[in-house]
Amino acid sequence: MPNRSIVETSNAPSAIGTYSQAVKVNNTVYLSGQIPLVPETMTLVEGDFEAQAHQVFKNLAAVCKASGGDIQQIVKLNIYLTDLGNFPIVNEVMSQYFEQPYPARAAIGISQLPKDSLIEADGILVV
Repeated sequence: MPNRSIVETSNAPSAIGTYSQAVKVNNTVYLSGQIPLVPETMTLVEGDFEAQAHQVFKNLAAVCKASGGDIQQIVKLNIYLTDLGNFPIVNEVMSQYFEQPYPARAAIGISQLPKDSLIEADGILVV
């Protein structure tokens, strides 16, 4: 039977639905999607797309830390964008949170995200 636990932290937005911030199974952590909510207010971060991207990665980093890991240990990252024209900004922001070797990644264009955010990201972390 795998060792399964729920990861929770007040340093990232609390779940706004029927999900957990992350689920850890043995040494693998499945990170739920993070949108650019400020944990203390549960409202979207003020500012442009770049500010939203930074908040998403800050939120992911907080959940990674709560799981006993680090954002650098993400092995698979999925990024959802309402405008694929923002992809160059995502690359620039990511370079401030990740070092080589970078995680495997997908960037997916979609029509809408929760709370009308412009970006969401989820991933898999190995600790």
